[in-house]
Amino acid sequence: MQKNTYLIIDFDSTIVGVESLDKLAEIVLKNHPQRVQIVEQIKEITVMGMEGKITFDESLKRRLSFFLPTKSDLNMLIDILKQNISRSFLQNKKFLQEYKDAIYVLSGGFREYILPIIRELGLRSDHVFANNFLFDAQGRAVGYNTNNLLAKSQGKTLTVKSLSLEGTVIVVGDGFTDYEIVQQGIADRFIAYTEYVSRPEILEKADKIALVFDDVLEYIA
Repeated sequence: MQKNTYLIIDFDSTIVGVESLDKLAEIVLKNHPQRVQIVEQIKEITVMGMEGKITFDESLKRRLSFFLPTKSDLNMLIDILKQNISRSFLQNKKFLQEYKDAIYVLSGGFREYILPIIRELGLRSDHVFANNFLFDAQGRAVGYNTNNLLAKSQGKTLTVKSLSLEGTVIVVGDGFTDYEIVQQGIADRFIAYTEYVSRPEILEKADKIALVFDDVLEYIA
């Protein structure tokens, strides 16, 4: 990777092959009598947010109105995520570790389950930007930090802007909020990542389409 080039990488359906909040909902609601219907509603809201049909903050608020996890639920999710790390990312751990200072992970998901996965790949914890839950003394989430930039509309754009990166900034992800960073002029290029999800309305906005992480590396070489 060339000097002064930075990678901004999404987490869900990119580094891991699932949408983490959807999986978390399945865990939390496992004994709920309307589990199937509620989880389906949550997945529909996820898709609307990824396609840019609703703002991210609206998507997050609506999904978390259905459930809040405990720390035990999060530990179960982490185990699932570790089994779903992209093989192409795992195969390129050497690259990730070599260029970790120039790689940032941005997600509308939550640090509590993202950080353990990032550490598996040898990336920097302080280069992870995500939301965070608020817990009570019993380890039950009572909400999330609404002051976090990533809990707001255009949160990824605002976060990248705050980093003041000087050089070429390339965004890798599968959703509208990833493209939005380039659309707002805060990053230079957008790579649509399609290893797990391919959204036609996102592909048409991309400078490059990557089926696996090797395609990203070829593009930035």
